[in-house]
Amino acid sequence: MSNTALVFTLAFILLTIVLAKWQKVGLEKDILIGTVRAAIQLIGVGYILHILFSVETWYFIISLLSVMIIIATYNAANKWKELKGFRWHIGFAITITETITMGLIILLDIVEPTAQNIIPISGMIIGNSMVVSGLFLNRLRLEMDAKNDEIKVYLALGATSKEAFKDIKRSTVKASMIPIIDGMKTVGIVQLPGMMTGMIIAGASPMDAVRYQLLIMYSLTASSAMTSIILGILVHSLLFNKSHQLICYNQ
Repeated sequence: MSNTALVFTLAFILLTIVLAKWQKVGLEKDILIGTVRAAIQLIGVGYILHILFSVETWYFIISLLSVMIIIATYNAANKWKELKGFRWHIGFAITITETITMGLIILLDIVEPTAQNIIPISGMIIGNSMVVSGLFLNRLRLEMDAKNDEIKVYLALGATSKEAFKDIKRSTVKASMIPIIDGMKTVGIVQLPGMMTGMIIAGASPMDAVRYQLLIMYSLTASSAMTSIILGILVHSLLFNKSHQLICYNQ
């Protein structure tokens, strides 16, 4: 794609702004800010990746992945700022998920352990874990709002905090995993995934694109499960104390 063609893609943003203004949804400023930020961030990352791909230094790779995890953690934690201390749990969950998922990919020799492979795949894993964490927090907040009194009744009747929280944890974990599972059910029928489409447009064989897309989808499914389950385990200590009392909950 030429630079001229890239400039022409702004026509889609113009169309979005016109539609938003027509319907008076008040998103014109956010759209403009998002457009500028996306361009600056992606161009900046492009230059950074160009340097990293040529250097191939593990120190730089790990540093970049650490920055990505920190940013993803803060973004996900903003979904429920009142839940104090959960930011650290999200960071831990994303770090463990990225380490295990990427570790298996390298250990099983699925892709070569180069910066050109590790960084893009890790970015998708970390980004997916961030989305899962946000979905987890949103659903957890809704469940706690709806079932706060029910939990207190369970505790008053002698149930342990884990017993009172069990159904909420199960439904929250399930809700945060539904999007990736639904995506697997319809991929290739309803839509062609972005990575696969990009590879085909770039000239790769469709079957090579399919193989890489399956790798991404399967690894993202595993990372979704790991992230949500880890968060489900860790959040218990922020909601209940050792005496099985409900604590640190603000509606």
